[in-house]
Amino acid sequence: MKTLYLVAGARPNFMKIAPIVRALHGHPRLAYKIIHTGQHYDRDMNEVFFEELGIPAPDLFMGAGGGSHAEQTAKIMLGFEQLCVRERPDAVLVVGDVNSTLACSIVAKKLLIPVAHVEAGLRSGDMTMPEEINRLVTDSISDWFFVTEPSAVEHLRREGKPDAAVHHVGHVMVDNVLYQAGKLDDTDTAGFETAAFKAAHSGPGQRYGVVTLHRPSNVDDAAMMARLGGALAEIARELPLVFPVHPRTRANLARFGIDLGPNITLVGPQGYMAFLNLWKDAALVLTDSGGLQEETTALGVPCITLRNNTERPVTVEEGSNVLAGTEPAAIVAEARKVLAGQGKQGRRPHLWDGQAAQRIVAILDQALAREHT
Repeated sequence: MKTLYLVAGARPNFMKIAPIVRALHGHPRLAYKIIHTGQHYDRDMNEVFFEELGIPAPDLFMGAGGGSHAEQTAKIMLGFEQLCVRERPDAVLVVGDVNSTLACSIVAKKLLIPVAHVEAGLRSGDMTMPEEINRLVTDSISDWFFVTEPSAVEHLRREGKPDAAVHHVGHVMVDNVLYQAGKLDDTDTAGFETAAFKAAHSGPGQRYGVVTLHRPSNVDDAAMMARLGGALAEIARELPLVFPVHPRTRANLARFGIDLGPNITLVGPQGYMAFLNLWKDAALVLTDSGGLQEETTALGVPCITLRNNTERPVTVEEGSNVLAGTEPAAIVAEARKVLAGQGKQGRRPHLWDGQAAQRIVAILDQALAREHT
């Protein structure tokens, strides 16, 4: 029996490893341990959260906590090295592009433990994004690359990765959103914080939009936040918006004295199922989130991305996502196209079929079997 360490550092990481855990359940040759680095401590990550995802709670919580990027990465590396030396796994699987992804891949590689990177090869070309640096470094040392879209395959080829190590498998985030959307059919949603808002705006002839903003380039600059806030307020005159506000974003709205107006309902951060229940029936989503670009494409919800670049171009080329930039006039124009029924008609990309995790597990099973023969 070979053992995989599945590394996660924050809530979105658990959404990505959950389908892999479900695919590994009862596997005859592969065991796993879920390692929570504690990069982001979330008091709401209780048993109900993991029950929603259909996975057990982490086997180990490292408690790395916050600090600067360097401090956080160093703490994770120290803790993960001790773990790997004490209980050497046969492979380490990292997901996405957070500091935990970078830290644990470096530790594993230096200990000669093979590394699998899920969501490999994504590139924004924006080196001011910490995530871009994490992606580049992780991919420079990984052994297996599990990619979500054709652009990622091309990036890895240009960077000299061998074709045999690059696997276009689909997307575990899509696996998860399809799984969770199916579970919503049997979930009592009346207790969700936004249930009243949704009910009030879901009758005949009614509709609403959903907003998320969290990227520092958008929310930490007063002038940019004011421009985006103005665009949102303009759209809200025609479409009621609900905005689950990231704590830093809420603090900046207050600090910069920005009033979004009466047609934008501010709520706190939402749990996964509550948020999915909200945005899946929205007329449109306005966001700077990479993951939400993909999830809206998976369910065919119109998405307007408030960024000048995206590391997920397939959501624009094939999906329901439009890259609007950060100029208010362009954002409002794209929203009005959607509201007029003239928005783009996207489709779900190739292999975004809910089976990516099964493909990943099958490839790792074969690869680890070869390494030990």
